[in-house]
Amino acid sequence: MRLILLGPPGAGKGTQAQRLVDKLGIPQLSTGDMLRAAVKAQTEVGRKAKAVMEAGELVSDDIVNAIVSERIDAADCQRGFILDGYPRTLQQADSVNAMLAAKGLSLDVVVELVVDDKAMVGRILKRAEEARAAGEPVRKDDNAEVYDERLREYYKKTAPLIGYYYAKDKLVTVDGMQSIDAVTKSIEAVLATATA
Repeated sequence: MRLILLGPPGAGKGTQAQRLVDKLGIPQLSTGDMLRAAVKAQTEVGRKAKAVMEAGELVSDDIVNAIVSERIDAADCQRGFILDGYPRTLQQADSVNAMLAAKGLSLDVVVELVVDDKAMVGRILKRAEEARAAGEPVRKDDNAEVYDERLREYYKKTAPLIGYYYAKDKLVTVDGMQSIDAVTKSIEAVLATATA
């Protein structure tokens, strides 16, 4: 099962991805984690990424694509993977398709978690309150101003992927405003249909 979870910041993609990892036994591929791992392993791509990051610049799509491609070749991805936070743009989506096609692979499904943007602000503020109450660190993006900026960025760059994957008949929407368990059940029903 090869899938992408799409949705605005705070929609629950990370929570649902972790549940899918546990249920399906496939890895969640986060570009941030992959970049750090490649740098630590000092792979050729990792050394390029390190040089760019040390210069204070953003890592290019070419480098990220190479790291994703390298990671997909790992043994634990043979049964599938969940792409998390990637692709973020139409150009990256084209690159993912080309990369998978070159490996004789394709995506099974793209699950969009549909949420109410205004309700999401309440959700992230509640998450921040709960973290504070538990004595845990509060995520720096768990405030209304930062969230608003991230949301604008999402609609500008990532939301066009919804139409892109719909046109490729890969997109399935799930109501992300349900309880966490209900969202999980909805996603599992989608995946059962995708593999049928």
